[in-house]
Amino acid sequence: MGRSSRGVLFWVPRLLGILFAAFVSLFALDVFGAGYGFWRTIAALLIHLIPTYAILIALAIGWRWEWAGAILFAGFGASYLIMAWGDVDWSAFLLISGPSLMIAALFFVGWLGRVEVWGG
Repeated sequence: MGRSSRGVLFWVPRLLGILFAAFVSLFALDVFGAGYGFWRTIAALLIHLIPTYAILIALAIGWRWEWAGAILFAGFGASYLIMAWGDVDWSAFLLISGPSLMIAALFFVGWLGRVEVWGG
C-alpha cells in the first residue's frame, strides 16, 4: 500500500467520525424549543448529547487503535439497527447506521493496511 493511500486511510475515518458526531449532535438541538427553563434546558441538552459523547470516545479510541475503532463503530451501527428495527423508516437506518458502519469499515481497512496484511 502506497504512502498516500495510508495517509488517506488514516485521515478519512477520523474526519468522517468528527462529521458524524457533529451530525448526531444536531438532534440534540430540539431541546431549545421545548420551553424548559435555563437549567432544565442545559440538563436536557447534556442528556441528548450522550450519543455524541459515545461517538467522540469511540473516535478517540479508534484514533489510537484502529481495530478498536472498527469494532466500536460497527457496534454503534449494529445496535441502532437492532434497537430501531421496525420502528423507523429505512432512510433512518441509512442516516444513522450507514455512516457508522462505513467509518467502521474504513478503520478496519486502515488497520489492515497498517499491519501490512496485504503486503507492501
